[in-house]
Amino acid sequence: MEGDIQKKLLRGFSQKALQMSSSCSCTGVMAFLSGALVSFLLLAASTYRTSDKSMEVGLSFSVPATTQDVKFRRNQIPKEMGCNSLPKEAENGADSDRSTDQKLSLLYSMWSSQLHQAPSKDYTFWSKQGLNQSDIPKAPHIENCKLSIIKNKKLDSYGENGTFPHWSLWKGYLGLELHPPTLQLGGGRQLGHHGGSEPVFPPWVEGSDVDNLPSTRTVQRDLWMHQHPRNCRDPQTRFLLADWEREPGFGIGAQIAGMVGLLSIAIGEKRVLVTKYFNRADHEGCQGMSRSHWSCYFFPETSAECQEQAFELAKMQDAWKNGTITSKENYTSKEIWAGRVPRVWGNPWDEMQPTTEISGNLVKNHRKMDRRWWRAQAVRYLMRFQSEYTCELLNIARHEAFGTQAAKLVLETLPAEWPKVSEAKLRSEMEKYVWSNYKPWVPRPLLSIHVRMGDKACEMEVFGFEAYIRLADRIRSYFPNLKDIWLSSEMQEVIDKSKSYTQWNFHYTNVTRQVGNITMATYEASIGRRTSTDYPFVNFLMAAEADFFIGALGSTWCFLIDGMRSTGGKVMAGYVSVNKDRFW
Repeated sequence: MEGDIQKKLLRGFSQKALQMSSSCSCTGVMAFLSGALVSFLLLAASTYRTSDKSMEVGLSFSVPATTQDVKFRRNQIPKEMGCNSLPKEAENGADSDRSTDQKLSLLYSMWSSQLHQAPSKDYTFWSKQGLNQSDIPKAPHIENCKLSIIKNKKLDSYGENGTFPHWSLWKGYLGLELHPPTLQLGGGRQLGHHGGSEPVFPPWVEGSDVDNLPSTRTVQRDLWMHQHPRNCRDPQTRFLLADWEREPGFGIGAQIAGMVGLLSIAIGEKRVLVTKYFNRADHEGCQGMSRSHWSCYFFPETSAECQEQAFELAKMQDAWKNGTITSKENYTSKEIWAGRVPRVWGNPWDEMQPTTEISGNLVKNHRKMDRRWWRAQAVRYLMRFQSEYTCELLNIARHEAFGTQAAKLVLETLPAEWPKVSEAKLRSEMEKYVWSNYKPWVPRPLLSIHVRMGDKACEMEVFGFEAYIRLADRIRSYFPNLKDIWLSSEMQEVIDKSKSYTQWNFHYTNVTRQVGNITMATYEASIGRRTSTDYPFVNFLMAAEADFFIGALGSTWCFLIDGMRSTGGKVMAGYVSVNKDRFW
């Protein structure tokens, strides 16, 4: 009986055991398996759902086998096992090592229950253990999405009486709550864009000028002001109203590139760009007004007032005749996809330094430097703030990838008797106002690799996973503490091959991947619209936040990731490519 149970445990916790096996003996691994089972199985009775009831996660760490939901790699325990199946030694809690493992799994489970918004009636287990929700230690890798949305909405809209957004020198709640709307500088000067001698810049731009593409902070400020006129109903305000591309052959990267072209036209014609139908958001995960709109994933490109005005004008024939409003159909494909880059900021691309490497050499000449610069600016603006839905997707991704590592770190800071003895959580003003702006924890340094293969071979030279790993090894030779890789690819063979490179810790979304050279459109149709949209955006944003990036220049997706990184404080981290393609 005991042997059968251990076999089930090994199947359920095989991945965790493999992770421990490099540093623990077989006996230690079995101790972990039997010990961790205590906490997991006591919690397995309840299965919690997210608020939109579209993703399930049980505290037993089992995931429904559906391809319509985004699922992330996790440790699983067989559902058929119950509390009566516990081995005697697991019931007794024989040694201290096993007790530590139990605490680790308990802490991970607590975070999971919070992450997936477990109903209060299902907290019976916590109360029986003498625990309250307030006793759960803070998860450093999980963002408070609701609080972030409240903060970002203040930063993305005019204040009372039309005052400029509070983009002060101080970030987060330090700038929003502890300082007045206008910060007085020496000599009575004001810190603000209107009438001030020292303009402020948007808070979504990380780093200094030298950490980003030239003029990034100025351009982001001006883009926001262009897209957020103070009076959208002013007769002089004109609009460009456009759907996102929806043909099956257009991937998300191509859809974004098309909208970037329309934004360029809008800037040139002094129009406010207002987007309409976004087919990628036409699924059950996007609810309410965000259904079928860009705002399901990111903050809208303009204000609600401008959207309403554009939609009203679209119903008036005179508005179309006199040019107050235009649509995508008013412009040629060439104007949209290869049109003139806005020149209102001069030619800042002439100052771009070479930070892209191919075959060990920096690429110094680029035929389309202006387009590379502009797409980077436009994508940074369109993705300046994440929606609550996207924020929660990223929380799930980080928890599944890094939750165990985070739990180990936090456990080291807790009292030895935890959870029976817990420290009172007193939130200091330093935490609330100063440290609140720190991003969720991920292991650092982190390398992101995007492997583009499949049907892309008809457009560019593709390389196998081995070529990407050779580049990763070279980066590691310079940064020896680099061990973690966030891996994204549509190909299952890439994930399979990654298991052979045991010197790396790979993290990736757990979705059905492509086998064979079917088209991207066919593949995306097979996994469903929601999954084929959710997990690419998660991978995109994880790549943008990683310390290093390896991709393929011929891929529009990699092209946009590089732009997001180059306007997010990471231009000096560089971009290492496996191929020389696309305007080079």
